[in-house]
Amino acid sequence: MGLGHLMHSNPHPGTEGLTIDHGGSYDVFGAVFFGGRRNRTYRRLAALSGAKPGDRILDIGCGTGYLTRRLAEIADSGSVVGLDPSAAVLERARKLTPATNCTYTVGVAESLSAADDSFDVVANCLMLHHLPEDLRPRALAEMRRVLRPGGRLLIGEFRPPTNSVGRHLVEAITGPAMAHNPIDLLEPMVSKAGFEGVNSGDLRPWIRYVTAVKPGATA
Repeated sequence: MGLGHLMHSNPHPGTEGLTIDHGGSYDVFGAVFFGGRRNRTYRRLAALSGAKPGDRILDIGCGTGYLTRRLAEIADSGSVVGLDPSAAVLERARKLTPATNCTYTVGVAESLSAADDSFDVVANCLMLHHLPEDLRPRALAEMRRVLRPGGRLLIGEFRPPTNSVGRHLVEAITGPAMAHNPIDLLEPMVSKAGFEGVNSGDLRPWIRYVTAVKPGATA
């Protein structure tokens, strides 16, 4: 059983998905797994979110806040809320976050406590694969609900190797959820959830991103 599988195997009573409760180990794992590109990749994701100064941003499944902090830099006078089902990992996120426009709260993707139309940007990275496949549409529906009309969605997900040797290696390290992550379903799922302007691309070494917009913005 690999380190990643151990970190992804803590069921939380508020969700049918898996949580990460060992924040320190996860950060070390992430640094190694991204081969020195983690900071560059996450800064690129933050930029792709379309976030701008003054925005109100929600980062779902934020873990130790790696993406949350980079979104907070862009938001400037705005605010970023990092949400995760693990109180333990959020404690580490708070210790690592000097930014005053960045807060953290316990919650789950498939049942957000935020009001309708309350965020300009909703982002998540390496979160959806933690949820059972039948819960992912519900989580996307919640993301759409809390976005304002014209609000922007960013999803970053693990892009498995295309060859069997690579997939077997990833499975040995992280478990089957990442090794067999069905990223080809991301764009259709986002479109089916009612988003428009769906785009996708790859970031080295492991990320497939999808961006989209909630329709209904007024001039």
